[in-house]
Amino acid sequence: MPLCDSDEDDHQPERPYQAELDSPYFTTNTKLHVLISGAGIAGLMLAILLEHLEISYEIIERCREMKPLGSVMCLNANVLPVFDQLGMKKEIMAASKPIREFNFFRGSMKRLGQYTDNNALERDGYERLVLSRPKLHQILMSKIPPEKIHMGNKVKALNQSEDGVGIRCTDKTEFYGDILVGADGAYSAIRQSLYFQLKQEGLLPEADMRAMSKGFVCLVGVTTELDPSLFNGVEDQYSSGSVMISDNTPYTWSTFTVPDNKICWNVIIQLSAQESEEAQFRTSEWGPETSDKILKDVGEYRTPFGQLADLIRQTPRELISQVFLEDILYETWAHGRVALIGDACHKLLPNAGQGAVNAIQDAVILANCLYEIKPNPSHENLVRALQTYRGERYSHVKTQHSVSQLSAKVQLGHSWGEKMLRYFVLSMLPKKMQLKQVVKDSAYAPLIAFLPQPEVFKLKQGKGNVLPQREWVQVAKA
Repeated sequence: MPLCDSDEDDHQPERPYQAELDSPYFTTNTKLHVLISGAGIAGLMLAILLEHLEISYEIIERCREMKPLGSVMCLNANVLPVFDQLGMKKEIMAASKPIREFNFFRGSMKRLGQYTDNNALERDGYERLVLSRPKLHQILMSKIPPEKIHMGNKVKALNQSEDGVGIRCTDKTEFYGDILVGADGAYSAIRQSLYFQLKQEGLLPEADMRAMSKGFVCLVGVTTELDPSLFNGVEDQYSSGSVMISDNTPYTWSTFTVPDNKICWNVIIQLSAQESEEAQFRTSEWGPETSDKILKDVGEYRTPFGQLADLIRQTPRELISQVFLEDILYETWAHGRVALIGDACHKLLPNAGQGAVNAIQDAVILANCLYEIKPNPSHENLVRALQTYRGERYSHVKTQHSVSQLSAKVQLGHSWGEKMLRYFVLSMLPKKMQLKQVVKDSAYAPLIAFLPQPEVFKLKQGKGNVLPQREWVQVAKA
């Protein structure tokens, strides 16, 4: 079952190599041209921001047709202001449902705990919204002029100098620009090619030579429109979010209602330590046949909407995807004229789509950095801008990386220690403490520096929980 979402690509590219490109580099040092590798959420968001900045760009995507994961995403006050600034708030809200409750159950459907937040709108100025990842991808894709996306071009090599950067694809097509941004997912060809070159030069930190940790295998899907008379609650105003955790098997599964009477569902299998290590080298063993077996094994598992088999039957087979859930935080996000964003530089374990949220925030900060040096895009300014982007984002992503690891233990873990942690968090931890991390995450809300602030930030209730913003100033022309 092929997956063609650049933010979640589980197909390793061929070994990268450094190659001289045929055409000479050329830059005028007066206008920027940005190459974006990857048409997933990270790459599309950056492209939309560049449109508003009136910076020239091209997107190079390895897949001929995009098929985003059918996973669920939760957007709150840490990223919704960006869509507000872009004039996309109404479109995002129409594609979403607000969520105020999140339930945890045993496999028998005995309640383990509940997370409730009824004050997000009053506290942050925005509701917490749930939507499907394919829907968000569709909205973002609709904002990009088709002629600026080159589909079916797999990057094979990159090269850069003080005059520019270029890439060559497997069909020998070449693209040139002032900056190259790797937004091509967890198995980023841009990162692998860049790291290969840095390693050859003795410049790659040892921490960036690690393999990603694979601890889980996940199947995800989004149903077709369901009959409310058969799936009670699917048409409710608020999203119903539930996680079911088996006591006797390594399975966890979840369901979320989204607009159009659809349900996003997933099934997650925790790998043993040995399986996790072997999975690094034998991902081919987890093919379509394995997915079919898993779907058959979990068919009788219960959900608030009946058995999982009822939802699986309502999901087109080609829209069910299988991925490894991995996590890693790389140290090198930029070198010279090349930068990495999203899963290409930080892969988080699942936490209601916060990996994609962080990818959007990456794009915002990178665009702000380019805004700052747009009048004078000299080589020195470009290199400094990309390093500033990494400096602005790294510490926050490091925190989110730790949060995602803890969240995975609570929601997905099946070891004795993880079960004890889950019991403490869901049964013993005061509700105020449960809410504390959510409020903290919402407080980090980077805004687009070159667009007007959202109205909510001008109101009292939208200011109290927002961290101070860096002041972005455009550099004068040389």
